[in-house]
Amino acid sequence: MQAPAITKMPRLRLSAGAVYRFGVASRSVAAIVGGYVLAALVTMLLSVSLPMARSEAVMTATLLSFAIYTCAVMWVFATGSALRAWLGLLIPAAIIAAILQWMDALSWSLA
Repeated sequence: MQAPAITKMPRLRLSAGAVYRFGVASRSVAAIVGGYVLAALVTMLLSVSLPMARSEAVMTATLLSFAIYTCAVMWVFATGSALRAWLGLLIPAAIIAAILQWMDALSWSLA
């Protein structure tokens, strides 16, 4: 009795158009989600660190968040690759989140 022949699965090859569409979709998600997260974290950092009354600091940080979000979206589509766009949003967001955690200004509570 012979052992069954092992057949390899054919590799999935994407066309150039599909790769381009996946890149645009990835950049779109990065711009929408990553840009929002980055803008929210910068807003939190500014609202606790600006040297003014708390209400004025929150209002100033919120107004600046619109410009930060717009710049993040423009930068995502201006970079050379989707990976660079993701890293350019995630690395600053992680650094700002670490600073906020160090300042005890970031609340992770779900309660």
